[in-house]
Amino acid sequence: MDDEQVELAGGGVDTIAQEFNTYEDYLDRQVTSTDLFYLEDVELARQLVELGYRGNGEILRRDEFEARKEAAELSRQQKLRNKPKKLASAGKDCEGKPLLYALQQREEAVRSGKLTTIVFIRDRNSKGQEVSGYIDFAHRLKTENLEPVFEGRRRLVPKPTDLSFYNWETQTSTSNPTPSFQVIADNLVGLLFKNKRDRKVINVDPNSRAGDNSTRTELETDEYMQVVLFDHVTRRRH
Repeated sequence: MDDEQVELAGGGVDTIAQEFNTYEDYLDRQVTSTDLFYLEDVELARQLVELGYRGNGEILRRDEFEARKEAAELSRQQKLRNKPKKLASAGKDCEGKPLLYALQQREEAVRSGKLTTIVFIRDRNSKGQEVSGYIDFAHRLKTENLEPVFEGRRRLVPKPTDLSFYNWETQTSTSNPTPSFQVIADNLVGLLFKNKRDRKVINVDPNSRAGDNSTRTELETDEYMQVVLFDHVTRRRH
């Protein structure tokens, strides 16, 4: 077994798959100028290499080459999926901005799935209308670039696509499940959010207990009319 095959067996980089884009490129490396001079046909020279009459060492068959290319591509994609994503709040100065600072402290844990955070915001939209809503921070991180928010160039405001949204002027009300939460509109208890991972329920009523592994934190801030964070430490069900 040559060095390249040993490297492949050991789970390292497959240099053949990395170096050659096509099987023809791989064969061409084994074809010499002398071969081309006498044969005067590059296709014939490749066939002789593939059959083992030319070249150095053991020659891969086409199906073996293609299999190694496919394995190398799968390995590359896996590494990309496992690569930690850059934090939207990384390097941003959030001092003096209570909401942004609080979210900055939570972002890494939320991205890793150790924590889920629901952000309640009551404020006015760009039309001056009072709106309020519950935002799944993890969902926003996955579906929206929040760097402008942490840079102070854009405000975090509730949207009709968030967990829950209400426009006090138009009386428009919406609710939407996210990958992390199911919305439960209970007329007796009020609005509830069930975590889809551990099935625990978060109660957002300020006069009630938030729920198991959940905490309610109201922020004092001049940035918004009202901001409340509901943090839930997720527990896997066994």
